[in-house]
Amino acid sequence: MAKIAFVTGATSGIGRATAIELANKGYQIIATGRRTERLEELKQVITEVPVYTLAFDVRDKEAVQEAVNSLPEEWKRVEVLVNNAGNAHGLAPFQGGSLEDWDAMIDINVKGLLYVSHAVLPLMLKHKKGHIVNIGSIAGKEVYPNGNVYCASKHAVDAISKSMRIDLVQEGIKVSEVNPGLVETEFSEVRFKGDSERATTVYQGYEALQAQDIAELISFIVSRPAHVNLAEVLVLPTAQASSTIVVKE
Repeated sequence: MAKIAFVTGATSGIGRATAIELANKGYQIIATGRRTERLEELKQVITEVPVYTLAFDVRDKEAVQEAVNSLPEEWKRVEVLVNNAGNAHGLAPFQGGSLEDWDAMIDINVKGLLYVSHAVLPLMLKHKKGHIVNIGSIAGKEVYPNGNVYCASKHAVDAISKSMRIDLVQEGIKVSEVNPGLVETEFSEVRFKGDSERATTVYQGYEALQAQDIAELISFIVSRPAHVNLAEVLVLPTAQASSTIVVKE
Protein backbone atom coordinates (compact mmCIF):
# COMPACT_ATOMS: atom_id res chain seq x y z
CA MET A 1 0.00 0.00 0.00
CA ALA A 2 1.33 3.45 -0.94
CA LYS A 3 2.65 5.71 1.80
CA ILE A 4 1.03 9.15 2.02
CA ALA A 5 2.62 12.33 3.39
CA PHE A 6 0.61 15.48 4.17
CA VAL A 7 2.80 18.60 3.90
CA THR A 8 1.66 22.10 4.87
CA GLY A 9 3.23 25.22 3.41
CA ALA A 10 4.26 23.21 0.35
CA THR A 11 4.23 26.20 -2.00
CA SER A 12 7.75 27.38 -1.16
CA GLY A 13 10.89 26.86 0.87
CA ILE A 14 11.16 23.93 3.24
CA GLY A 15 7.65 22.68 2.52
CA ARG A 16 8.15 22.53 -1.23
CA ALA A 17 11.54 20.87 -0.88
CA THR A 18 10.10 18.34 1.58
CA ALA A 19 7.22 17.42 -0.71
CA ILE A 20 9.66 16.79 -3.56
CA GLU A 21 12.11 14.85 -1.37
CA LEU A 22 9.42 12.60 0.12
CA ALA A 23 8.00 12.01 -3.36
CA ASN A 24 11.48 10.88 -4.42
CA LYS A 25 11.33 8.37 -1.55
CA GLY A 26 8.05 6.95 -2.79
CA TYR A 27 5.49 8.87 -0.75
CA GLN A 28 2.31 10.02 -2.40
CA ILE A 29 1.98 13.69 -1.51
CA ILE A 30 -0.88 15.77 -0.18
CA ALA A 31 0.49 19.25 -0.79
CA THR A 32 -1.23 22.17 0.91
CA GLY A 33 -0.87 25.92 0.85
CA ARG A 34 -2.68 29.15 0.09
CA ARG A 35 -1.32 29.76 -3.43
CA THR A 36 -3.18 27.55 -5.89
CA GLU A 37 -0.91 28.38 -8.81
CA ARG A 38 2.16 27.23 -6.86
CA LEU A 39 0.45 24.01 -5.86
CA GLU A 40 -0.32 23.35 -9.52
CA GLU A 41 3.31 24.09 -10.42
CA LEU A 42 4.44 21.58 -7.78
CA LYS A 43 2.22 18.93 -9.37
CA GLN A 44 4.08 19.49 -12.63
CA VAL A 45 7.43 19.03 -10.86
CA ILE A 46 6.50 15.82 -9.01
CA THR A 47 5.79 13.28 -11.71
CA GLU A 48 6.92 9.98 -10.17
CA VAL A 49 4.06 9.68 -7.65
CA PRO A 50 0.47 10.96 -7.42
CA VAL A 51 0.02 14.41 -5.85
CA TYR A 52 -3.21 15.69 -4.32
CA THR A 53 -3.44 19.42 -3.60
CA LEU A 54 -5.52 21.25 -1.02
CA ALA A 55 -5.66 25.06 -1.05
CA PHE A 56 -6.50 26.61 2.33
CA ASP A 57 -5.18 28.99 4.96
CA VAL A 58 -4.08 27.19 8.13
CA ARG A 59 -5.46 30.11 10.18
CA ASP A 60 -9.01 29.20 9.14
CA LYS A 61 -10.04 26.21 11.27
CA GLU A 62 -13.23 25.58 9.31
CA ALA A 63 -11.36 25.61 6.01
CA VAL A 64 -8.72 23.25 7.41
CA GLN A 65 -11.31 20.75 8.59
CA GLU A 66 -13.32 20.98 5.37
CA ALA A 67 -10.19 20.40 3.29
CA VAL A 68 -9.20 17.30 5.23
CA ASN A 69 -12.77 16.00 5.18
CA SER A 70 -12.83 16.44 1.39
CA LEU A 71 -9.99 13.97 0.84
CA PRO A 72 -11.04 10.95 -1.23
CA GLU A 73 -11.04 7.75 0.80
CA GLU A 74 -7.88 6.46 -0.88
CA TRP A 75 -6.01 9.58 0.29
CA LYS A 76 -7.02 9.34 3.93
CA ARG A 77 -4.39 6.83 5.07
CA VAL A 78 -1.91 9.55 6.00
CA GLU A 79 1.28 8.15 7.53
CA VAL A 80 3.34 11.35 7.77
CA LEU A 81 2.22 14.88 8.64
CA VAL A 82 4.78 17.65 8.20
CA ASN A 83 3.57 20.79 9.98
CA ASN A 84 5.75 23.23 8.10
CA ALA A 85 3.48 26.24 7.47
CA GLY A 86 4.79 29.20 9.46
CA ASN A 87 5.92 32.78 9.15
CA ALA A 88 7.75 35.61 10.85
CA HIS A 89 6.24 39.06 10.53
CA GLY A 90 8.36 42.05 11.43
CA LEU A 91 11.45 42.39 13.60
CA ALA A 92 10.84 45.05 16.22
CA PRO A 93 11.30 45.62 19.96
CA PHE A 94 8.29 44.65 22.02
CA GLN A 95 7.34 48.25 22.69
CA GLY A 96 7.25 48.94 18.95
CA GLY A 97 5.56 45.74 17.89
CA SER A 98 2.57 45.54 15.56
CA LEU A 99 -0.58 43.84 16.85
CA GLU A 100 -1.30 42.67 13.30
CA ASP A 101 2.15 41.05 13.08
CA TRP A 102 1.67 39.39 16.46
CA ASP A 103 -1.73 38.03 15.45
CA ALA A 104 -0.33 36.64 12.20
CA MET A 105 2.52 34.79 13.93
CA ILE A 106 0.34 33.30 16.66
CA ASP A 107 -2.42 32.40 14.19
CA ILE A 108 -0.14 30.71 11.65
CA ASN A 109 2.69 29.27 13.74
CA VAL A 110 0.63 28.07 16.70
CA LYS A 111 -3.07 27.90 15.88
CA GLY A 112 -2.43 26.71 12.33
CA LEU A 113 -0.31 23.82 13.55
CA LEU A 114 -3.02 22.92 16.06
CA TYR A 115 -5.85 23.11 13.53
CA VAL A 116 -4.07 20.93 10.97
CA SER A 117 -2.93 18.39 13.57
CA HIS A 118 -6.43 18.19 15.04
CA ALA A 119 -7.92 17.56 11.59
CA VAL A 120 -5.34 15.01 10.36
CA LEU A 121 -4.70 13.11 13.58
CA PRO A 122 -7.94 11.04 13.48
CA LEU A 123 -6.75 9.57 10.17
CA MET A 124 -3.65 8.27 11.99
CA LEU A 125 -5.46 7.18 15.13
CA LYS A 126 -7.76 5.02 13.04
CA HIS A 127 -4.78 2.86 12.06
CA LYS A 128 -2.70 3.33 15.24
CA LYS A 129 0.19 4.45 13.07
CA GLY A 130 1.70 7.73 11.98
CA HIS A 131 4.50 10.24 12.32
CA ILE A 132 4.04 13.96 12.95
CA VAL A 133 7.00 16.22 12.20
CA ASN A 134 6.67 19.78 13.50
CA ILE A 135 8.98 22.43 12.10
CA GLY A 136 10.13 24.58 14.98
CA SER A 137 13.17 26.85 15.09
CA ILE A 138 16.23 27.73 17.10
CA ALA A 139 13.95 30.61 18.13
CA GLY A 140 11.96 27.99 20.04
CA LYS A 141 15.04 27.17 22.11
CA GLU A 142 16.32 30.67 22.89
CA VAL A 143 15.21 34.25 22.39
CA TYR A 144 16.95 37.13 20.64
CA PRO A 145 16.53 40.91 20.44
CA ASN A 146 13.37 42.00 18.60
CA GLY A 147 12.26 38.38 18.20
CA ASN A 148 9.78 38.48 21.11
CA VAL A 149 6.48 37.12 19.70
CA TYR A 150 8.06 35.06 16.92
CA CYS A 151 10.25 33.37 19.53
CA ALA A 152 7.18 32.90 21.74
CA SER A 153 5.32 31.21 18.87
CA LYS A 154 8.19 28.80 18.26
CA HIS A 155 8.56 28.10 21.98
CA ALA A 156 4.88 27.13 21.79
CA VAL A 157 5.67 24.71 18.94
CA ASP A 158 8.37 23.19 21.14
CA ALA A 159 5.95 22.74 24.05
CA ILE A 160 3.18 21.38 21.83
CA SER A 161 5.57 18.89 20.23
CA LYS A 162 6.73 17.59 23.61
CA SER A 163 3.18 17.21 24.90
CA MET A 164 2.00 15.62 21.66
CA ARG A 165 4.74 13.03 22.06
CA ILE A 166 3.61 12.22 25.60
CA ASP A 167 -0.07 12.04 24.72
CA LEU A 168 0.33 10.02 21.53
CA VAL A 169 2.99 7.51 22.56
CA GLN A 170 0.33 5.01 23.65
CA GLU A 171 -1.35 5.38 20.25
CA GLY A 172 1.72 4.24 18.32
CA ILE A 173 2.24 7.67 16.75
CA LYS A 174 5.69 9.24 16.62
CA VAL A 175 6.18 12.98 17.11
CA SER A 176 9.39 14.68 16.02
CA GLU A 177 10.51 18.30 16.02
CA VAL A 178 13.02 19.87 13.64
CA ASN A 179 14.51 23.16 14.78
CA PRO A 180 16.50 24.89 12.03
CA GLY A 181 18.78 27.85 12.36
CA LEU A 182 19.33 30.16 9.41
CA VAL A 183 17.79 28.69 6.25
CA GLU A 184 17.92 30.64 2.99
CA THR A 185 14.31 30.77 1.77
CA GLU A 186 11.61 33.41 1.21
CA PHE A 187 11.31 33.56 5.02
CA SER A 188 13.26 36.78 5.49
CA GLU A 189 11.52 38.50 2.60
CA VAL A 190 8.21 37.81 4.33
CA ARG A 191 9.61 38.98 7.67
CA PHE A 192 10.79 42.24 6.10
CA LYS A 193 7.53 42.61 4.15
CA GLY A 194 8.92 42.42 0.65
CA ASP A 195 12.18 44.31 1.26
CA SER A 196 14.31 41.98 -0.87
CA GLU A 197 17.51 43.94 -0.35
CA ARG A 198 17.25 43.74 3.43
CA ALA A 199 16.25 40.08 3.24
CA THR A 200 19.29 39.24 1.11
CA THR A 201 21.70 40.69 3.68
CA VAL A 202 20.58 38.08 6.23
CA TYR A 203 22.31 35.36 4.19
CA GLN A 204 25.42 37.25 3.05
CA GLY A 205 28.94 36.43 4.19
CA TYR A 206 28.41 32.78 5.15
CA GLU A 207 26.83 29.61 3.80
CA ALA A 208 23.30 29.31 5.16
CA LEU A 209 21.30 26.11 5.29
CA GLN A 210 19.14 25.44 2.24
CA ALA A 211 15.57 24.14 2.14
CA GLN A 212 16.91 20.89 0.68
CA ASP A 213 19.06 20.32 3.78
CA ILE A 214 15.96 20.36 5.98
CA ALA A 215 13.97 18.26 3.53
CA GLU A 216 16.65 15.56 3.57
CA LEU A 217 16.68 15.63 7.38
CA ILE A 218 12.90 15.19 7.51
CA SER A 219 13.16 12.31 5.05
CA PHE A 220 15.78 10.67 7.26
CA ILE A 221 13.65 11.11 10.39
CA VAL A 222 10.54 9.49 8.90
CA SER A 223 12.54 6.63 7.40
CA ARG A 224 13.89 5.34 10.72
CA PRO A 225 12.81 1.85 11.85
CA ALA A 226 9.51 1.54 13.70
CA HIS A 227 11.24 1.37 17.09
CA VAL A 228 13.29 4.56 16.53
CA ASN A 229 12.04 8.13 16.92
CA LEU A 230 14.35 11.11 16.46
CA ALA A 231 12.39 13.26 18.89
CA GLU A 232 14.21 16.57 18.44
CA VAL A 233 16.88 17.88 16.11
CA LEU A 234 18.56 21.30 16.22
CA VAL A 235 20.26 21.92 12.87
CA LEU A 236 22.46 24.95 12.16
CA PRO A 237 24.74 26.10 9.38
CA THR A 238 28.37 25.58 10.39
CA ALA A 239 28.85 29.34 10.67
CA GLN A 240 26.07 29.67 13.27
CA ALA A 241 26.51 28.90 16.98
CA SER A 242 23.35 30.50 18.40
CA SER A 243 20.51 32.78 17.35
CA THR A 244 22.81 35.78 17.51
CA ILE A 245 26.28 34.37 16.85
CA VAL A 246 27.04 33.91 13.15
CA VAL A 247 30.55 34.12 11.71
CA LYS A 248 30.50 36.13 8.49
CA GLU A 249 33.36 36.87 6.13
